Amino acid sequence: RTFVFLHELEYLAKNNLIKGGDLDNAIVIIDRKVSQEELDHLAEVLNKPRIKVQHEGILNNIELRYPNEPARHKLLDMIGDLALVGRWFKAKIIATRPGHHANKEFARILRQLMKKSALQKQVPLYNPNIEPVYDINEIKRRLPHRPPFLLIDKVIHLDQKSVVCIKNVTMNEPFFLGHFPNEPIMPGVLQIEAAAQAGGMLVLGTVPDPENYATYFLKIDKVKFKNKVVPGDTLILKMDLLEPIRHGVALMFAEVFVGNKLVMEGELMAQIVKVK
Repeated sequence: RTFVFLHELEYLAKNNLIKGGDLDNAIVIIDRKVSQEELDHLAEVLNKPRIKVQHEGILNNIELRYPNEPARHKLLDMIGDLALVGRWFKAKIIATRPGHHANKEFARILRQLMKKSALQKQVPLYNPNIEPVYDINEIKRRLPHRPPFLLIDKVIHLDQKSVVCIKNVTMNEPFFLGHFPNEPIMPGVLQIEAAAQAGGMLVLGTVPDPENYATYFLKIDKVKFKNKVVPGDTLILKMDLLEPIRHGVALMFAEVFVGNKLVMEGELMAQIVKVK
C-alpha cells in the first residue's frame, strides 16, 4: 500500500493528483500537530464522514499490517528499482529518505560502474615475438591516417568486442619538439587519438569491406590521465565495446597501458559511415 503525509493530502486531493488512491487503500501519516477542526475540513474535502488520529500517528482510516509498514514499502521500492541494474549483486546499501528518482539514478550509476569493472581485467599480454594480427601495412589499408599522424603500429588482438593495439613512442615523434623541449611528454590528446585509431580498427573489423568505410568520432567522455607517457614507452591500447553497435554508432571504453601501469582511460563514441 502507498502512504502519504498529512500535509500533502489536501493539496493532492484538490489538484486531482491522487489517481486510484483513497483513504481506504493508503496510509496517511500525521507529521505535525493537527486540530479536530482541520481534520473535519479534510474529511469534507475527501468526502469522508469523520477523520481522527490514531495513537500510532496515522489516520483512523486503516490499520497498519506491520509496525514498520512504510519502511517495508520503501525497501520493496528500492529492491524493484535496483532490479534495473540488470544483474545480481551482493551489497550493503544504506538509504536515507529514498525515492524512485534517487533509486533509479543510483541504479544507473551502479550499472555503469559494474560495466566498467567487468572490462577492467588484467593488462593485455604483449609478446613482440608473436606475429601480429595486422602489421603497419595492413593498418594503412584500413585506416586513412598517415605519418606523422598514424599512431598505432600493429594490432595484436581483434575480435567482435575488443581490440588491442601497440604504439611504440620514440624521441623521433615530431610533437616532442615542442611538448616539451626539456621534458618530452606525449600530449594527452594524442593518447586519445591513438586510442581512437585503435577503436577505428575495432569497428571497421565488423564490416566485410572496411576500405569502403570511414570512422568519425562523436564524443569523448570521462577521460582520465593516470601517468606520463615519455620516449621509450610502448603503449598497449585496449578498446572494448560497451554495448552492441547500433545504426553504425559504437560506444567503447578505452584503456591505455605502459607495462602494468594504466596511463589513460575514457569512453569514446564513434560512427562508422560508408564513403565509397
